[in-house]
Amino acid sequence: MKPILMTLTFYKYQGTGNDFIILDNRSGQFPKNNHNLVAKLCDRKFGIGADGLMLLETETNFDFKMVYFNSDGAQSTMCGNGGRCLAAFAKSIGVIGNEGLFNAVDGSHEVVIKEDQVILGMKKVDEVQNKGKYIFLDTGSPHHVQFVSDTEKVNINDQGAKLRYGMYGAQGANINFVSLDSTGLHRIRTYERGVEGETLSCGTGVTAAAIAIHEQNAEYISPISLHTKGGLLKVHFTKVDQGYSKIFLEGPAEFVFKGEISI
Repeated sequence: MKPILMTLTFYKYQGTGNDFIILDNRSGQFPKNNHNLVAKLCDRKFGIGADGLMLLETETNFDFKMVYFNSDGAQSTMCGNGGRCLAAFAKSIGVIGNEGLFNAVDGSHEVVIKEDQVILGMKKVDEVQNKGKYIFLDTGSPHHVQFVSDTEKVNINDQGAKLRYGMYGAQGANINFVSLDSTGLHRIRTYERGVEGETLSCGTGVTAAAIAIHEQNAEYISPISLHTKGGLLKVHFTKVDQGYSKIFLEGPAEFVFKGEISI
C-alpha cells in the first residue's frame, strides 16, 4: 500500500463546459513539479477528472496568482475559461469582491463579476496573421482559426490533431473551427493542445475566433457572441492600428462540487 502524503481539498468549477480542478495553494504545499500527479488528478477514469488544474496562490501587488496546468500535467499558457472560474472561486473564499486583479503566465488580468457572469480582461493582441484559409493569433495561447461551412460536419479530433501537429510541430497550437449557421449564429468547436482532443469550450479560442471574425468581415462589431458546445460566450474588443486592445471575455463560471482526495 502506498503511503498517503497528504489530503487535498479541491473544488470543481466549469465555464461553458470547460471544467477545472481548483486548489487553494496559498500555503504553497501542493507539489507543482509533480506533473504525473496533476495528470492523474485530471484523469476522468483514475482521478477527479477535468480539462485542467489550477492553483490559486499569493502574488505581491495582485489579489492572487493563477497557475494553470493542462490535463496532461504540463504547466501551460493562459486559459480564459480557467481564469474566469478561478476568479469566481477567489470571490467565493473572500480573496476578491466583485472586482479583482490577478497575475498569470501571460501577465496581469482584471476581472469583474456581475451576478452569474464573469468578465475577464484578456491580453492585447498585437498581431493577427491572416493566411486566407485560416487566421493565426495569440490571445494568451496560440490559436489557429479556420472557417468552415458547418462545424458539425468536421471530425474535430482527427482534423484538429492533423493541424496541431502537422502545421505547428511539437509545440503545437490550439485549433478552432468556426461556422455561421442559418440563423446567423457563430458556432465554434476547439481541439485543445494539452488535452489532445475536443473540449466543450475554450476561452482563449473563443477570443481568437471573435477577433478572426472581425478580421474577415468588419461588419461584425464588438461584442461578438459565439456558441460553444457548452454554452454562450461573448467577446468585447477595440480595434487599434496594429491589433486589438481592451479585450474582455464574458460568460458564466459555475461551482460544481467540493471534495477531498488523498495523494
